[in-house]
Amino acid sequence: MVEFRYGPVELYLVGFDSDRPHPDAVAALREIIESGVVRLLDLVVLRKSAEGDIEMIEVEEQNALGIEGIELFAAGLTASEDIDELAELIDPGTSAVLVALEMTYVRALAEKVAQSGGTVLTAERIPAPVVNAVADMIDAEEN
Repeated sequence: MVEFRYGPVELYLVGFDSDRPHPDAVAALREIIESGVVRLLDLVVLRKSAEGDIEMIEVEEQNALGIEGIELFAAGLTASEDIDELAELIDPGTSAVLVALEMTYVRALAEKVAQSGGTVLTAERIPAPVVNAVADMIDAEEN
């Protein structure tokens, strides 16, 4: 029997115009974690100076950013190569939060697929704004 410790993981880099995550975004992250739909494996706060220098905010310092009390199940999972590559997407003078979210609701499916000898050949997530824009276009065409 195949048993996975983790389900599929998605990396999200969420940018903010200020030097810290917005409290509403932190609250939304906390809410989805508490629902059990996802599990937070890793979280990295990044700031990019006006000159383009990247600062990683240590976990201890995150308490000052309003992120305290959120448990990380695999801190350090996000590789420095991933962080360096994704940091290029952050505008100077802004910040971003990089989160590694385990899709706990998919773990059982992943186990069953592996047990049956199946292999996931590709998986693609379509961002919510794109799905909603397409749905709005379809609705407009039907009306």
